[in-house]
Amino acid sequence: MPQRVAVTALSHEPRKRFSEEVRRLRRERGLSLRDLSKAVGWDSSLLGKMEAGSTLGGPEVVQALDQHYGTGPLLLTLWELALGDPNQFKEQYRRYMVLEGEATCLWHYSVSILPGLLQTDAYAREVLALGGYRGKDLDLQVEARVGRRKLLERLDDSPPFRGLISEAVLRTPLRAPEAWRHQLEYLLEVAGRQDVAIQVLPLSTGLCGLVSTAVMFLRLLDGTTVAYTENAHRGELIEDSTAVERLQRAYDAMRDKALNLAESRSFIMRMLEEAPCVPST
Repeated sequence: MPQRVAVTALSHEPRKRFSEEVRRLRRERGLSLRDLSKAVGWDSSLLGKMEAGSTLGGPEVVQALDQHYGTGPLLLTLWELALGDPNQFKEQYRRYMVLEGEATCLWHYSVSILPGLLQTDAYAREVLALGGYRGKDLDLQVEARVGRRKLLERLDDSPPFRGLISEAVLRTPLRAPEAWRHQLEYLLEVAGRQDVAIQVLPLSTGLCGLVSTAVMFLRLLDGTTVAYTENAHRGELIEDSTAVERLQRAYDAMRDKALNLAESRSFIMRMLEEAPCVPST
């Protein structure tokens, strides 16, 4: 009978396991962070933060580590699992995040800020900082939020996404002009993707059925639809079919009044043209 292999003491949490493996591989080879930085061409402070668990880094640095260590896709696989781990989000959001990752179709209404799936790093950082996050906690939450963009970047199976955006969202800039311009440019880039549709709801349409509530609808694998509503203070996952249908009717009525896709793209381009530029030095 083959000898039984002992269970390791390594973490079963994807994010912690990733940082443990990054740290273990370096130490096993007797490398300092500075040595590793020279070998892979990435900053030693970034590598140190990855080992400490304060950041996951990006796929490029993870692939460079796999190549250096000769570990095939090991670290990249662990990185992808950590990136999709719902435990990095607040407890009340975790079930929603699991459902979002499994959804076959998504549509969203933005009442005051852009949906997380469309936010740049700078936009997410400013919004989350307003929510009270600071320091390491802020870095972790920004990384978790922008990691959600991967859902719309999958080459073969990205779910169709429709974003209905109030004009007020596009007239509320970030503090840094260059960051705001980058956000608008990113929004235009995403709007050009095959499975993404973005429509602007003009302020001139007046009050609407979702006047103070952002909502995301998720079509699930079993064909049912759930909704997640959110305001500045709380979010709620709604699974009751009657309540979801009522929200859908309000959404459809608003979409009928929105600019069409071409008009919406032109509106976003106009906002970009009107956005202040950073003076050259």
